[in-house]
Amino acid sequence: MAEAGIVPQTVTYSDLIAKFIVLFAVAVCAPIFGSQYITGTLVNATLFLAVVLIGVRGAVLIGVIPSLVSLSTGLIALAIAPMILFVIFSNALLIVVFVSLKNKSYWGGIISASILKFAFLSVISSFVIGNFVSAQIASNLALMMSYPQLFTALSGGILAFVVLGVIKKTEKE
Repeated sequence: MAEAGIVPQTVTYSDLIAKFIVLFAVAVCAPIFGSQYITGTLVNATLFLAVVLIGVRGAVLIGVIPSLVSLSTGLIALAIAPMILFVIFSNALLIVVFVSLKNKSYWGGIISASILKFAFLSVISSFVIGNFVSAQIASNLALMMSYPQLFTALSGGILAFVVLGVIKKTEKE
């Protein structure tokens, strides 16, 4: 994040591991809140933060493992299992788009990444719902994969911005 300038020039391996563990824990525990708006905001914020604080590889790993953990532990209903792979891919898409634009414009990166994640999930969910999900679940899943995805990605970007500001402030002290 060029305008925030918060990433220290020298980062130790132990710093990266500690940051990864904290971000990973937040992403894995986020589904406990139950609300898609809270969970989605926290997960998207951790993805944006991970890009800035630990890099793309760590961010992608954080985007993959929590979804699998949530599914395997029952935090995510089996009914939406057909969408997990696409949610993971959309997280990677969010990360790649943000990484490619964040140095030019943090907000341009957040907005573009959020819109592309939302568009991808909206389009792909139509296919998955039509072919792999029962009619009982279809309307709820369609709603989950539509505008809430845009809202939670954008609000995650805002939350990440606030957290990065706090980190920058504490690093100056």
